[in-house]
Amino acid sequence: MINETISRRQFLHRLGALGGAGITLGAMEALGLSACDSTQVDYRAPSPEDFSPKDGAGVSVLILGAGIAGLTSAYELEKGGYHCQLLEARARPGGRNWTARRGTSETALDGSMQACQFDEGLYMNVGPTRFPQHHTTLNYCRELKIPVHVFGNQNADAYYYVEGAGPPSTKRIRFRAVQADSLGHITELLAKAVNQGTLDQDLSAADKETLIEFLRSLGALTPQNRYQGSPARGYRAGAAPGAALQSGTIDTPLALSDLLALNTTGGAFNLGYFLAFQYEWEQAMPMFEPDGGIDAIPRALVRAIRGPIRYGVQVTHIENTANGVRVSYQDQRGQSGQIKADYCICTIPPQVLRRIPNNFSAQVNADLSVPIPINAGKMGLQFKRRFWEEDDRIFGGITMTNLDILQILYPSHGYLGQKGVLIGYYNYTPTADTFGALTPQQREQHALNQGSKIHGSAYRKEFETSFSNDWRKTRFSEGSWINWPPGTRGGPGTPYARLLEPAGRVYFSGDYLSYAIAWQHGAFESARKVVMDLHARVRASQPLQSNGTTASRRHP
Repeated sequence: MINETISRRQFLHRLGALGGAGITLGAMEALGLSACDSTQVDYRAPSPEDFSPKDGAGVSVLILGAGIAGLTSAYELEKGGYHCQLLEARARPGGRNWTARRGTSETALDGSMQACQFDEGLYMNVGPTRFPQHHTTLNYCRELKIPVHVFGNQNADAYYYVEGAGPPSTKRIRFRAVQADSLGHITELLAKAVNQGTLDQDLSAADKETLIEFLRSLGALTPQNRYQGSPARGYRAGAAPGAALQSGTIDTPLALSDLLALNTTGGAFNLGYFLAFQYEWEQAMPMFEPDGGIDAIPRALVRAIRGPIRYGVQVTHIENTANGVRVSYQDQRGQSGQIKADYCICTIPPQVLRRIPNNFSAQVNADLSVPIPINAGKMGLQFKRRFWEEDDRIFGGITMTNLDILQILYPSHGYLGQKGVLIGYYNYTPTADTFGALTPQQREQHALNQGSKIHGSAYRKEFETSFSNDWRKTRFSEGSWINWPPGTRGGPGTPYARLLEPAGRVYFSGDYLSYAIAWQHGAFESARKVVMDLHARVRASQPLQSNGTTASRRHP
């Protein structure tokens, strides 16, 4: 037994230093410390029974934006009898939840136009593409009866491609080999430390012997505590175990120096990030994706909402009035109009919202200018043959690189089919801005050049068509997600905290007002919080009748 006593706080602090936030959050939940409470509200949906008969139906709520937050707000408020209508600037619902398929067209802010030419049944998720099992997103898939499948967020047979380090043979490495060799060398170092007595003050003799045996099984160490390769890393070509179950020849492991060199190659990510990716709180398997594309979620919400949704409508002014809100707009035909409502929920991204005239306080407008939009870019590449499956035996998962494409994501559906669409790059600020400055055709050629380094000539030979997106140049988004500068998000008095409160009768909602930024989960949770806050305000404005029920409404 380890002699040192250690508190939970000390344990989690040390675990965080070793394994990062993902492992720490998992350990918190294992210890019963409710790791995910900070990203989930204790939600109770509104009910018509909360009001006197039909009173809730008389409360009107205008929702600006038909993305996940806006659609969820309407869906949940309608459970309580509220009358909701939505204005959406795009010609479709979903906001950043966007799936491109045949017939999808887009004109960017720089005027470049694209029309998706994927074969029928093939698609790419331009925005979110996956969600973990602990996200509220999965709850809504169940409630709305959206079928899902497992998204291959990690695949031991995908590649780890690095330029600028190690001998030529280490340019393209199976992920399983990097993972096994890293674990093997680490356990060798730990075993040597234990044998040399470095840890004697913390371990009894029995514990030390047990630990050595554990490290040998974990890292495939020899009795001399030397790492000489593990079956987990794979076998030499033509030397794997055969039909008669004869022993295979384990491929030569990478030297520790080569592994360390991989960590100093530059680029957006390093070896440590790659190895820890599958353990991150938000990235650990199993991950999920709706059948047919991520936009199955907003489409299901639209079907479930009774109130009207007007598309192609841009908001031109937002105003709190003495008894409600008044929103001015212009539709796609250039005609102007106004809508009045008791309340408003605004889900327009802050980088867009802060340019729309309003009568908010100077403080609210200043707070909306604080979040910093981050860019991301993606490209879907359609191939006439699924060579990654046939030639490389990769079924789903992600190849990670230190190239500017950063990642190649293989489809987690359509296995063994003829054609397929993979994500040829998924990158972020500042690399995404560099890609965004290119024309769609230039992005396509660059993605093919980079992908050919990993998959060879098949990457060009089998290519058919592409579709890409730069979120900074996407109308009505102008960014993929936002970051809060240090010190602006937290306790009372911060811009984040102030925007959690309504500006008069206008409530703000979106993933940027959650602790799950860039995830649909954040948009769901933000909407649920606003729904409860608004509902509590309406209920508080209902005078009690003599029988204890609520009477006619007066909304403060």
